[in-house]
Amino acid sequence: MFNEIIAFYSKTPPNKWILKNYNITYFEENRTCWDDLKVYIEIKNNIIKDWSFEWETAIITTACASIFWESIIWKEIKEIFLLDYKYIKDLIKQEISDRRKKAAVLWLLTTKNAIHKYLKDWLLDDFDSLSV
Repeated sequence: MFNEIIAFYSKTPPNKWILKNYNITYFEENRTCWDDLKVYIEIKNNIIKDWSFEWETAIITTACASIFWESIIWKEIKEIFLLDYKYIKDLIKQEISDRRKKAAVLWLLTTKNAIHKYLKDWLLDDFDSLSV
């Protein structure tokens, strides 16, 4: 059973749109549940100024992406690389079933890979790097 936080954010995602002033965009897919996610990130002086997403996603993906957005604005991009599955679990204050874990962190995987692209470091993270 989803808690109230998940229910609220899945129905009213405040950042599910195309950001106007983004520096980088990145598309990722979760072949386990067929979620697709595209993120738009505005970065200035290595600080995340804004973040949005679009695409059709599962309830848990939509909710976690919106909750994540509120928690990363004004963070340094290097801080994003320290985040993993435990971070979202702590944000939503509940355990996520094994079947839904990848959906819950798709936003983080996509964001990390967008930042790799922004930095031009030629690295790519995968679900294993998120401790899923």
